Amino acid sequence: MAKAIWKWIVIAFTSVQVNASSVTTSSHLLTTLPEKIVIGIDGGTESIRACCFNAFNGDIIGKPCALPYPTYHPKPGYAEQNPDDWWKNLGQAVKGALASAEVDGQAGGTEEVKSRVCAICVDTTCCSVIALDSNERPLRPSLLWMDARSAPQTVEILKKCKRDPALKVNCNGQGPLSAEWMIPKALWIKQNEPQVWENAKTICEYQDFINYKLTGKLVASACNAAARWHWDGNECTKDPRQRNPYPGRPISLYKKLNIPELADKLPRKCLSMGDVVGRLTKDAAEHLGLNEGTLVAQGGPDAFVGMVGLGCIYPQQLCLITGSSHLHCVVTAKPTTATGSWGAYRGAPLNGTNFAEGGQSSTGSIIRWAKKLFGGDSLDYSTLDQEAAQIEPGCDGLVALETFQGSRTPVTDPLARGALVGLTLSHSRGHVWRALMEAVCFGTRACVDGLEKAGHTCEEIIIAGGTTRSPLWLQMHADVTGKDIVLCENIDAPLLGCAILASVGAEVHSSIQDAVRAMVRVSKRVEPNPKVTDTYDRIYKEVYSKLSNSVKPVAHSIARLRGGANHYERKEGGKAIISPSLLAADWANMKDELARCLNAGLSRIHVDIFDGVFIDSPEALTFGPK
Repeated sequence: MAKAIWKWIVIAFTSVQVNASSVTTSSHLLTTLPEKIVIGIDGGTESIRACCFNAFNGDIIGKPCALPYPTYHPKPGYAEQNPDDWWKNLGQAVKGALASAEVDGQAGGTEEVKSRVCAICVDTTCCSVIALDSNERPLRPSLLWMDARSAPQTVEILKKCKRDPALKVNCNGQGPLSAEWMIPKALWIKQNEPQVWENAKTICEYQDFINYKLTGKLVASACNAAARWHWDGNECTKDPRQRNPYPGRPISLYKKLNIPELADKLPRKCLSMGDVVGRLTKDAAEHLGLNEGTLVAQGGPDAFVGMVGLGCIYPQQLCLITGSSHLHCVVTAKPTTATGSWGAYRGAPLNGTNFAEGGQSSTGSIIRWAKKLFGGDSLDYSTLDQEAAQIEPGCDGLVALETFQGSRTPVTDPLARGALVGLTLSHSRGHVWRALMEAVCFGTRACVDGLEKAGHTCEEIIIAGGTTRSPLWLQMHADVTGKDIVLCENIDAPLLGCAILASVGAEVHSSIQDAVRAMVRVSKRVEPNPKVTDTYDRIYKEVYSKLSNSVKPVAHSIARLRGGANHYERKEGGKAIISPSLLAADWANMKDELARCLNAGLSRIHVDIFDGVFIDSPEALTFGPK
């Protein structure tokens, strides 16, 4: 599993650990600087990036600049970062972005550029938790979002609080609850580092810490709180009153866990994305190379800010993030919950909206697996796509299951496995390739259907990531789901999302909706072919939807007998390589899941994790739902 931040939204974007000259999306050569510029800042897992944008139309000015920072793993399952590294690199990234702006191919001049910067906005990883002292200084390194040490606390929370209404967002209270989320991490700190807990005036996140350093004001992001803190994102932005000093907070949950003081340790003020946090202090302005008093707009979690950057802000829009896994995030008018989906989260991504999540564990990863078997580096994807395109929908009776690494939604089954059913001697490599592509699309339809059964319908799917490189696969997604597939011009959604929010905070645009209309541009719309959709509908209903249940007993028996691929040799004294997809694993017991894999003889484990950045490498982490 990996980040519970699922669906999330997008974001197959760009490489990390680059310098000021690195480019993550195309930039526009300007003949003149726009009157107003905004800066989007994306604090990811491996780096923090900054980019200047035209505040009116969202065009990139110059180039994005990224500065990497280290992650420390003091124990297995632990992941920590130094908040001071975030702050130091933020300053360098912004200065690099300012320096990269060009006019007619010549440097525009940092002073001229910064004089036109009217606002900035920051997104960060979600659930990277910090404990601050009375001077708002870190008491310990941050517990990074992927830190799994609070797995026992998730079990405790579900056991003690299962009927608490705040847990409905976790598959209607049935769980699982991710060790990533705020409450498990806070509970871990109290139980395991009582002195830190006692000295902590504030428990907050990466997002809150950076905004405090920028403005001197400590506020929470309503989107973050709604999706990962178990808060009501609409209510939590209201002013505290004597009769309700903690609006939108799950006070009953805190009391059941014997941490009622958490209500006072978390930021008391909460703002919706796009609201004004404050203005740059003198020290912050000097650190960033900007003017004192520059406005700071509220951002949020990288993935959900990315929803804004893709224009996915209206009910019945669904974001599909594609990479090694598929992530589905639908904006909905109904804050309903159901088993088999996460959410809906009230007041997220924006005030007055809700969204719910779903996901597939292995999608692009099985396509890469098949390519490796069929020829590896000597074979390109387009050749295989061309072979598959010659075959009729349905692959002449060959159907596949894409659940190579378990099933996430609408049915959670970590022991589910992939399958090819209907193979004959007449089937070719192209048949197998197409069957796998179709299986991923059928799985996407199953997730969409599961969300719709929970009351979250969608009319179009906004897609980003690796799938956008294959016209055949794009059309297949449209044909199988029966939905229009929409591609945006700028796929670096987190940075553009921040630019949109900053432009609204600076009142360049009167609302986020107006800013999206001006700054997000659709590059392509793929419509389903009605005839092909009818064919796929029959296959989905008569074959695919029955297949997983049919092979489930066999898959579970295989898991009991083998436990894993025990044909791998375990060399004496050798170290396992963990190439973080534990998407189908039990996230609440990650240590046991890893031990089970290693005991079965595996020497390599692939894990999918999501933080809003795409690293284009088969050996790298791929960011997706928890």
